[in-house]
Amino acid sequence: MRVALVQDWFVVNGGAEKVFREFVNLYPQADVFALVDFLNDRDRADILDGKPVKTTWLQNLPNSKKSFRNFLVLFPHAIRSLDLSSYDLIISSSYAVAKGIRKRNGQTHICYCHSPIRYAWDLRESYLSRLGPFKKTLAGWMLDHVAKWDLKTNATVDHFIANSRNVAERIHRTYGRESTVIYPPVDTVAFAPEHHKNDYYFTSLRVVPYKRLDLIVDAFRKLSKHKLVVAGDGPALAKIKANAPSNVSFVGFVDKPALVDYMQKAKAFILAAEEDFGITSLEAQSCLTPVIALRKGGYLETVVDGKTGVFFNEQTVESLVDAIHRFEKRDVPFDAMDFEKNVKGFSPDRFRSEMQQFINSHAAI
Repeated sequence: MRVALVQDWFVVNGGAEKVFREFVNLYPQADVFALVDFLNDRDRADILDGKPVKTTWLQNLPNSKKSFRNFLVLFPHAIRSLDLSSYDLIISSSYAVAKGIRKRNGQTHICYCHSPIRYAWDLRESYLSRLGPFKKTLAGWMLDHVAKWDLKTNATVDHFIANSRNVAERIHRTYGRESTVIYPPVDTVAFAPEHHKNDYYFTSLRVVPYKRLDLIVDAFRKLSKHKLVVAGDGPALAKIKANAPSNVSFVGFVDKPALVDYMQKAKAFILAAEEDFGITSLEAQSCLTPVIALRKGGYLETVVDGKTGVFFNEQTVESLVDAIHRFEKRDVPFDAMDFEKNVKGFSPDRFRSEMQQFINSHAAI
């Protein structure tokens, strides 16, 4: 059986890449495909076990490494330029266009869907609202084109797997398709339990608008007696950092050992985005670190309110500040057993077992 593994792109080592790593573990002889590949050697070893990636012509466009996302309108054409005709089984890991690969009769395509492409669907209005009139009109046309293509390529997917019930509902609403939920894996070995906590709050994220780092930083402007440590990089960082209060420190991109250390010793981990799933919330819980998260999206499936974390109801500074005050005033300490029980359901062994069972049952080979 020849297997092809397809990812939208390889640029950073994020949640989708952690899932993809397990696909490589399941099928070490498989070939890997993506729109572009700009991984460094460390991340390539971690995600792909050093395997090469077969990319599209987008890889060679001018300034592609820094601005390949500007070519969004070309993504559908690029992903369908990949020749996967010689493979029996195609597994795509898709949060953009990987699900739209070209397939022939007799092949089985299983799509592990992190979300229907969010800029064309759920994040469309948020994305367009930040643009001026001319760019908004142009971007609206571009997103219309991508959305129509996204619907049309449903026929290329034989079976959908959703990374959460939240995304399963989104797949049904967007594509009119049913899906099976298989939760992503959490590295409970690296993110090991730590009982001792230091006096700081922590967040780690890609600094893009929908992650709402601006909201978290503004909340700590009102919480001047509390410290916040921010790990991560991204296009929105410079502006947020320039206006941050003195009780907020930025450590930039950190490698995995440093990330684990920050996560283990934080008094709580803060998340303000509406996530598809939110694997970092479980990495924190694996470290016995409580989570303060928005009561929406994937966090409803990963955080146990009052047991492994505290929710805030609205994406506002006031709501987050209130949640932190409630966290600080808790009389009953969090119980390590609650964290361990919750995280156990998201182990890598469980993920590999459920994926293998699904593939064995649905791959018509």
